[in-house]
Amino acid sequence: EVQLVESGGGLVQTGGSLKLSCAASGFNFDDWTIGWFRQAPGKEREGVACISVSDGSTYYADSVKGRFTFSRDNRQNMVYLQMDRLEPEDTGIYYCAAPIECWSTRINYYPLDYWGEGTLVTVSS
Repeated sequence: EVQLVESGGGLVQTGGSLKLSCAASGFNFDDWTIGWFRQAPGKEREGVACISVSDGSTYYADSVKGRFTFSRDNRQNMVYLQMDRLEPEDTGIYYCAAPIECWSTRINYYPLDYWGEGTLVTVSS
């Protein structure tokens, strides 16, 4: 059974940092590209960051470039999202999903992709 479990969310002040984790199981971790997405209250889900396992392409949403860093640990079957200089606009539920398509200019997910339950990030002003 494929499982993706996010953790690390919480309440932080503007300018603070959080590191999100996504624990993956039930599939060959080396074969699937995993991405981070988020959904803010009243807004559509958006792609945040990913790294392609196929060619190493890296994607970051324009709003997080220079502040967020995606990483993965293939030995631990984990992916991470280090979030620095957080802003109130970063508030939302953060999800990891797989397998997704990751390109340098876009990130795509599909109806049959697997998703975690999400972890809530709240940035206070």
